[in-house]
Amino acid sequence: MRRRNSLVLFVAALAALVAAGAATAANGGFTPPAPHSPNASRIGDAYWFVFAFCAFIFVVVEVTLVVFIVRFRHRGRGREVEGPQIRGHTRLELAWTAGPALILAIIAAFTFYELPGIKNAPAATGANRLTVRVEGHQFYWQFVYPGGQVSIDRMVVPVGKVVHLTIVSPDVAHSWWVPALGGKTDAIPGQTNHTFFVADKPGVYEGRCAEFCGIQHAEMQAEVAAVSAAQFDSFLASHAAGSRTVGNETVVGACAKCHGFQGQGLVGPAIAGNSLLNDTRGLTALLRAGRPPTRTPFGMPAVGKTWSQAQLDATIAALKRTYGKGTGGG
Repeated sequence: MRRRNSLVLFVAALAALVAAGAATAANGGFTPPAPHSPNASRIGDAYWFVFAFCAFIFVVVEVTLVVFIVRFRHRGRGREVEGPQIRGHTRLELAWTAGPALILAIIAAFTFYELPGIKNAPAATGANRLTVRVEGHQFYWQFVYPGGQVSIDRMVVPVGKVVHLTIVSPDVAHSWWVPALGGKTDAIPGQTNHTFFVADKPGVYEGRCAEFCGIQHAEMQAEVAAVSAAQFDSFLASHAAGSRTVGNETVVGACAKCHGFQGQGLVGPAIAGNSLLNDTRGLTALLRAGRPPTRTPFGMPAVGKTWSQAQLDATIAALKRTYGKGTGGG
């Protein structure tokens, strides 16, 4: 019976190790994604360094536990009989006190060594530097570029350029996080935070809001597309704040997430064919100031509080095109 129990424990432990290995190999949320920016690489280095220590300590503790279980088992001794006692071991007690302290000191030293590369952006000026304003809203991300261009939920940047992010929020706390391009940076009302990244290869890198911010928090997904310089210039040319493209993106990112992509209603009321779409002044006031939770349990956040007049006009035109059938919107 005892051998059978031991075999079951051994098989269970082996299965757990295999599953952990598979999760690690497939990056099933167990390890950071492959880094594609210098600061993300430093975060990955710190993760693996600490993980190595934790794995080592786990193995030492578990092996020691098994050894003690085998070494000091009762060996036919009655359960009522007390086993041999070991009292005091000065060297062992000093070792298990000094060892953990030394390990923590090593981890702290390595972390402080990595921190400057995580926090401090590489020196860059002129053509090799891009500053993007990141605004966290309920429930979308808005990106504003140096020339006033705007995009919603999808940031586009040139490969290899140092991208400085100025991160703000006009409503509640959000958190900007694209794991492959760096760590989390909070967007806090009344405060401006900063971070950076340098995308090392073309691709699309997924991110999300990492701070619970309300009923549609799960919809605050984002992506960063790293493209060639020519593609970036083309993107900027099509994303002027008052363009049809930006109006459509704003409707999808800021309106449809709550009102439904067909305007059929979701956590917000149905807006397809709503007569308010004919009232530009009333629609402007609603987008700028929102509405308290009277008609709906959640109210409406001031989704357009920070929009320029050009973006507001483009969004109202897009709302009428998308949901205005029967209201004269066409």
